[in-house]
Amino acid sequence: MLKHIISFLLSLFFIWALLYPFIQTTGPVSEPEVEAQTKPSVKKKEKPLHSVDLPIFSALTDVKEKKQAFFDFIRPHVEAENKKILQQRATLEIALMMLQYDEPINKKQTKQVKAILNQYKLPDLINTISLTQALRRVDIIPKEMALMQAANESAWGTSRFARIGLNFFGQWCYKKGCGMVPSRRNTGAAHEVAAFQSVRQGVASYFKNLNTHAAYKGLRTIRADLRRQQKPLDANKLTYGLMSYSERGEEYIKELNQMIKHNKAYFNE
Repeated sequence: MLKHIISFLLSLFFIWALLYPFIQTTGPVSEPEVEAQTKPSVKKKEKPLHSVDLPIFSALTDVKEKKQAFFDFIRPHVEAENKKILQQRATLEIALMMLQYDEPINKKQTKQVKAILNQYKLPDLINTISLTQALRRVDIIPKEMALMQAANESAWGTSRFARIGLNFFGQWCYKKGCGMVPSRRNTGAAHEVAAFQSVRQGVASYFKNLNTHAAYKGLRTIRADLRRQQKPLDANKLTYGLMSYSERGEEYIKELNQMIKHNKAYFNE
């Protein structure tokens, strides 16, 4: 009897072994297999909006070397813009002096003066009062202040806005597609960070902004007072006219002045 039972059980085992592959259902893919099949997301590299060959400032690990490279790169553009402004200022000063001495201004001078007035968003009326007012706008920005703002706003040339849009001064624009959309822009905000086709264009825009925008009237007043007193245009004094440049207000001014103090060795090289 035992022999028959064992034989019966063996028969059942062999039958089960033959049918096993066909009675298994296909289950869900295990979690490790899903992870293995998922490709890691690769962040798409943002292409520059210009064709300028920029130095890779982020590759410079030595602080002094990075600062020197940055100043050597941006300083010529600041100096060139100030030189142009001084030439414009001289044109206005000559015209003003001629009017004060009842000397006639010829057609060429008139055309030059009107072009300057238009550039600085002023009426093209030419008289002693209008030219005196124009000289408050047509004036230089101290090199020290411009260089330090460029360094501060662009993180020494390494920021996205500097690399992609040649915007070293954090300037905004308000027309859709005029620049780059900030990644942390508040919901409902419409501004973009301006993009430029050349470094000089970006620097010129920064100068025009400080010399024409109502937010920086205080800066122009400080500068005009220094001119009237025949004192140098001290960058540390003019920074107090930048209260509207950053939401940080006084802390921003304090930081700029500290930067000016600590980087004096680089300004005139």
